[in-house]
Amino acid sequence: MSPSRSCRGTAGLGVAAVTLLLAGCFAGDPGGSTGSAGDPGGTGAAAGERLRLALAFPPRAALSPFTDDSVLIARMGVAETLVVFDEAGAAQPNLAESWEYTDPRTVSLELRDGVTFHDGSPMDAEAVAGALTAAAAADPAPRAISGIGLTARAVDADTVELQAAEADPLLVQRLAAPPLAVLAPAAYTDPAAPDPVGTGTGPFEITAVDGESGATLEAFVEHWAGAPALSGIDARFVSDADTRTNALRAEEVDVAQNIPIAQLSALDPEQLVSVPLPRLTGLFLNTSTGPFTDAGLRTAAAEAVDPGPVVEQIYEGQVDPADGFLAEQVRGGQTLPEVTRAPATDPAGAAVRLATWNDRPELPEAAAVVVDQLRSAGFAVELVVQDYATLEPELLAGGFDAVLASRLYLGDTGDPVGYFATDVTCEGSFNLARLCDPALDAAVAEARTLTDPAERRAAAVEIEAQVLGTGAFVPLLHERSRIGVLPGVTGVAADPFERRLVTVDTAVQR
Repeated sequence: MSPSRSCRGTAGLGVAAVTLLLAGCFAGDPGGSTGSAGDPGGTGAAAGERLRLALAFPPRAALSPFTDDSVLIARMGVAETLVVFDEAGAAQPNLAESWEYTDPRTVSLELRDGVTFHDGSPMDAEAVAGALTAAAAADPAPRAISGIGLTARAVDADTVELQAAEADPLLVQRLAAPPLAVLAPAAYTDPAAPDPVGTGTGPFEITAVDGESGATLEAFVEHWAGAPALSGIDARFVSDADTRTNALRAEEVDVAQNIPIAQLSALDPEQLVSVPLPRLTGLFLNTSTGPFTDAGLRTAAAEAVDPGPVVEQIYEGQVDPADGFLAEQVRGGQTLPEVTRAPATDPAGAAVRLATWNDRPELPEAAAVVVDQLRSAGFAVELVVQDYATLEPELLAGGFDAVLASRLYLGDTGDPVGYFATDVTCEGSFNLARLCDPALDAAVAEARTLTDPAERRAAAVEIEAQVLGTGAFVPLLHERSRIGVLPGVTGVAADPFERRLVTVDTAVQR
């Protein structure tokens, strides 16, 4: 059975059948190489076990970092960015050790010493500037730097100067985006589709790729943070969530990404790594047309909606209740200011057309609970459930009175101020509440000029309180991702941005 066929079509099989079918799909290749770039003869310098890894989606562009495949090479520990995010979304050193703004649109980066690419070439300023220049020239450019006019040049062997066309307080933050991973110059033979095979800086080097089925990786013992605990990785790309979960239950994989809530009862709680995400589910109320132009009715809706049954019943307690847009770790310890809304108005049978999408399986069920709560409060509610692509034109045009939505609020740059600019301002491109408040717009505009990350987050918390005070948004929950692990697996990254997964410290004991 070929790997490309064995990893597909297993949903709905019993566990025993899945065990037999997946044995060839997930087991390591006993005839494969046991060496690494740092140990080309296979002498055992990387002496740990191999990790069997099931990732949630296959590559669509031959693992080109200028596409969504960039997340795959990041999760497998192949390629690295100049900075990474902490749990609050603030930039931290990685391949760049330090940085400073020399003017509002220019940043000087000092690179980490002693970093080597998998092909043995040094990661110097020329290589880094070349990688960023290629990303800026890509068509389309990675979202994190699209339209900013990024240029990069080597100042000396260890210093890179980055410049945007205009003042950009998020220039450093942008560098954490996976498409801006730094690869060796040899990767850019085709500048439009860089090849990460043998050209990354991460703890693991790709040595073989089996189309959309899987990849083989070996430990890179010369990694700047030390030799990895694992000797290598046998990765498989399995889009079906039930198949990934059943493979974990059958002990055919050591780590399985994105375990769905519906499968949690099949696993021991100790087999789960639960990671808070900067993803918010809540109810946006249309402030421009329909019943929720009345601030009192918005307050009545907010008071009617109880997140408890949604959190406990629909999400089985595997999410965190939300009191606003931002999770506590994103607020950086700052307390949400007291929120004051208009007095509630009696709904008196006000007709509400509420929409959500079925691309995320829990949303329709959560919407049904919210609908019942609104009806109990006196609203007459019609529920519309379709796939997102079908709903989108009407959503963005303000065609619904309410929308139950799931939204990432930190995104590529880890910046909540940018989220508010797109989702709650008059000209916001994803303003589901159709909110247009000049005072709010002014607060967002001022916050966008701040360069200090702590000041931006403090401003974001104030903006959050302003939006909640309008009653245009009713928070329900902050979502979590769930990584399935077998006993003996340690060091899996609990990354709220879902960019890192396997690290230099990941280990498995069998």
